[in-house]
Amino acid sequence: MVGVAQLVERWLVVPEVAGSSPVVHPMVEVSGASAAVTNRGVEDTGTLEETDLRVGLQLGQPWITIVWNDPVNLQQYVTWVFETYFGFSPAKARRLMLQVHENGRAVVATGAREEMERHVQAMHGYGLQSSLEPADS
Repeated sequence: MVGVAQLVERWLVVPEVAGSSPVVHPMVEVSGASAAVTNRGVEDTGTLEETDLRVGLQLGQPWITIVWNDPVNLQQYVTWVFETYFGFSPAKARRLMLQVHENGRAVVATGAREEMERHVQAMHGYGLQSSLEPADS
């Protein structure tokens, strides 16, 4: 049975089997189970060529989230935010809070840029001044 789509476009094939793709590339003539590329003069010999599909995974550079000192937030509150949001132990949260207080800043997280952007937004939500920058700088 010829479908309407076959009458309109020679290369559009309506599949007879449910779940198969209805579109065949216009450069390929379909006849049974084999296909030949007509415009390029190349024919399918029926042999499969193995292609190495492994792609070298290259991760982006790491970014850091920095919390800055400010004259508004109390030390106890900054410690509480570090414990609550990042899940730091009380000792680590206090150490980072003191680093913010004494040095003016502390790196509280390192990772992918998107994740660090979420941390910066969360710190802003808690009322803390924070920013992100590449880990290399």
